[in-house]
Amino acid sequence: MPESAADAAYRRFLPWRRAFEIGFWVLLVSVNCIANSITTLMDIRRSESATLDWEPAVWELSSGLVWLLVMLPAIVWFTRRYPLHWDNWRRQLPRYLLASVFASAVHVAGMVALRVLVYRWQGMDYDFGPWGRQFFYEYLKDMRTFASIVLTMEGYRFILRRWQGEASLLDVPDEGPPMEPVERPERFLIRKLGREFLVAANDIEWIQASGNYVNLRVRQHDYPLRSTIAGIETKLDPRRFARVHRSYMVNLDQVASIEPMDSGDARLHLKDGTQLPCSRRYRADLRGRVGAGAESSA
Repeated sequence: MPESAADAAYRRFLPWRRAFEIGFWVLLVSVNCIANSITTLMDIRRSESATLDWEPAVWELSSGLVWLLVMLPAIVWFTRRYPLHWDNWRRQLPRYLLASVFASAVHVAGMVALRVLVYRWQGMDYDFGPWGRQFFYEYLKDMRTFASIVLTMEGYRFILRRWQGEASLLDVPDEGPPMEPVERPERFLIRKLGREFLVAANDIEWIQASGNYVNLRVRQHDYPLRSTIAGIETKLDPRRFARVHRSYMVNLDQVASIEPMDSGDARLHLKDGTQLPCSRRYRADLRGRVGAGAESSA
């Protein structure tokens, strides 16, 4: 299959992906801090408050730093561990509400600690106010921020999956028997930027677990499928596919050689030059299935 313009654009984007993601959040938090500092300072000057000009900047910067350096990495981990989808949002909602309370508590504690340090450096005392009332006030703001971050992350991941191409199992038809066995699919449906096409199961070269997804490797393309690696293992033909690691499966036809390691594990060399890890618990079975001649000391 020739590489399309979308495929080429996606490949060009991949080396810059991490820089883009970090840059996006840094820019967003920075713009928000600057804008809030300016509007707060304008309100203070109109009210003729005794608040010094630098204080609003400290308030906003302390809040932004905690979101950027602490909360954002934590939310990335949390949303990958407990992904939110249309079919599970009701079940996940209590977990996310609890996470929003925890996120707000960490955010408030972190920003207050930073403000106390800056105020002491300036020879002043920082007064957060009554903790119960102030925390409730901050939580109402933090809950909206938390929800916005989660929705932005999930939306971005959805776009990436569709740009990359997302795999799914073929649905059972509304009428009549399925054209192929559902418990042992022969093909996978790929949705990619408004297009749909089929990929034969036997064309999958290897599979890697990635959170609540597995990536199906097909002709130098990775197609995420919502499944655990144990779940997809039960769907694929065991005569052709083998589990070689807690995070990897391989098409046996793609294995060129098995390189033993001193640790007892092994390294698989595939026909396209790819190298995959093989745990010691799977090595003996794999060697017998691909043939003794495949194991080498390369």
